[in-house]
Amino acid sequence: MGSYNYYKMFGCFNRKFKVSESQPPPDVREAFWRYTEGSSSMTAEQLLKFLVEYQKEESSSAEDAEAIMQHVFHHRHHTDKRHTFTLEDFFYFLFQDELNGPIDPRVHHDMTAPLQHYFIYTGHNSYLTGNQLSSDCSEIPIIRALENGVRGIELDLWPNSTKDNINVLHGRTLTTPVPLLKCLKSIKEHAFVKSPYPVIITLEDHLTPDLQAKVAEMVTQVFGEMLYSPESGILEEFPSPEALKHKIILSTKPPKEYLGSNSNKEGEYGSSPVAKYWSDEELEADYKENQRNAKKRSLREVLKVTVDRASRLSLSEQELERAAALYATDVVRFTQKNILRVYPKGTRVTSSNFRPIIGWMHGAQMVAFNMQGYGKSLWMMHGVFRSNGNCGYVKKPDMLMKRGPNGEVFDPKLPIPVRTTLKVIVYMGDGWRLDFSHTHFDAYSPPDFYTKLYILGAPADVAKGKTRIIEDDWAPYWDQPFTFPLRFPELALLRIEVREYDRSDKDDFGGQTCLPVRELKTGIRSIPLYDKKV
Repeated sequence: MGSYNYYKMFGCFNRKFKVSESQPPPDVREAFWRYTEGSSSMTAEQLLKFLVEYQKEESSSAEDAEAIMQHVFHHRHHTDKRHTFTLEDFFYFLFQDELNGPIDPRVHHDMTAPLQHYFIYTGHNSYLTGNQLSSDCSEIPIIRALENGVRGIELDLWPNSTKDNINVLHGRTLTTPVPLLKCLKSIKEHAFVKSPYPVIITLEDHLTPDLQAKVAEMVTQVFGEMLYSPESGILEEFPSPEALKHKIILSTKPPKEYLGSNSNKEGEYGSSPVAKYWSDEELEADYKENQRNAKKRSLREVLKVTVDRASRLSLSEQELERAAALYATDVVRFTQKNILRVYPKGTRVTSSNFRPIIGWMHGAQMVAFNMQGYGKSLWMMHGVFRSNGNCGYVKKPDMLMKRGPNGEVFDPKLPIPVRTTLKVIVYMGDGWRLDFSHTHFDAYSPPDFYTKLYILGAPADVAKGKTRIIEDDWAPYWDQPFTFPLRFPELALLRIEVREYDRSDKDDFGGQTCLPVRELKTGIRSIPLYDKKV
């Protein structure tokens, strides 16, 4: 069966195209016949066997198989009391990403290691609605970020016009301010809607000591018992995400306007009420101050310094690139004990982002991104944090945390052999006809879809592939295999993008997703596609 779409040609006659229902590809039919032993119906017991053997979901139970069947019966509007799947039911189940998605939707990483063992979903200038120079500041982007699982929020604090209260804005620009109190209340309300794991608020402080004291009073009143404060006042080692569930961590950055001299570390700022929660930027303050005073202490010396507490250091993307090029292993070693935050360079006034892989390959936990935009770099960021139940914390690969017998650490520059191979078959696609008008892609005929595959990650692993174009079909069937050898599978991402071929103009965008390779499930999977801004 099927329906028809009509396309007007030259304003005087119509072309008729049949819209057919998508059909199961051969591998789906073969799996159904194999597990039903040639029967036309599949029992719950046979479905369970398929889940365990073919899909490699060893933890599946008979209750899981029965729940899947009932879900399918309900959504396919079966009124009769069915207890078995037809081939069409089985195919329908395989196309439901909430039942048969490509990655585990649950939190499944070990959450009891110290914070520096995790990549942390981190925003940059989290209050901006658009560009870095003239957009509005608002609590809305903060709320949206938290509801998407972001765990690192950055607020720039400046005195208001009368110097008696605090605004959040991008200083020395035309951005319009938002009151700090409004931002804090929004964070409290939305911090743990998506994830129970700790929210780290970086306060980039441009305040006088009097206003710092006012901030401390504000955060204490708003967050109360939610605020984390180390018992001793000094962190010898970071706690774990599990130990910090439903906690707010404040991290303050030294105010450039009031840095003064090196005495700042032990002076008014270091003992301020805000600093008592988690003022962990002394290394950064020392490094930046030495830069201003043209002293000899280099970033490498800062990275190699041994301190009696856990610390955090913030670097711009250019500073990280330079450090990675000159002393990569020092960066990796630093991130085994401490937290490294990397933020976009100041010239990214359109709120664009850099490629995050350089930060991750060197162990940087907090790669801070402008979340209000979109683009390939942001797709990579979203892809990594789809891992581990989208909780905002992803366990770093073991290779970044291990040390050899003589203290050796992972060196991102050294070549290593292929360690695994990713094999992907792009079977088919469907669903566009439900989301778009029949003339959205082409006024005169159904769309001509093709799929592009990209491996993103370590430079040695970067690769791409492309299916053939399927003409005039809303449910294209490709059935094309691709093979990708991988050296760093732990950091590899599979990006999938569907486009519609256009002979006379730029090909149209048909959806995209980005998925962490180390999280991919085997078997036949349904992969949802998103628009450009997700």
